[in-house]
Amino acid sequence: MEYGSISREIHIEATPEVVYQVISRPEHLREWWPDEAELETPVPGGTGTVSFGSGPEAKVEPLTVVEADPPRRFAFRWVCEDGETAGPGNSLLVTFDLVPVGNGTLLRFSEAGFREKGWEAAVLEEAYQDHVRGWDYFLPRLVGYAAKVATR
Repeated sequence: MEYGSISREIHIEATPEVVYQVISRPEHLREWWPDEAELETPVPGGTGTVSFGSGPEAKVEPLTVVEADPPRRFAFRWVCEDGETAGPGNSLLVTFDLVPVGNGTLLRFSEAGFREKGWEAAVLEEAYQDHVRGWDYFLPRLVGYAAKVATR
């Protein structure tokens, strides 16, 4: 099996402007993805964290915004070793491309960089499968939440 990247295409009943806010603003992110999100500003070079779980067991992941082109594209790097600056080869790249379709948005999602991390085969497969399960859970939550925001 190929463990290079994860890709999904999903239709969302909300405009690209609404979807962009939902994928780039911490107050919206925490409604569909992490338990907690902090992000200085959603601009290239902006940094923040996402946290899953709470208390001492919480998994906190730093993220760095790579691209911010409202309302077309938002991309960030995450999952890098403590103390390292996220970049090609040491982190995963998440990209959201937003394409207007009628009154809604076609969201093209990808997460890449698994092989470039240099993990041994078993670790690579486990991390990849974990992220597939995660995105299969969280992306439908994004769809529902964005549609709800669009009706406000």
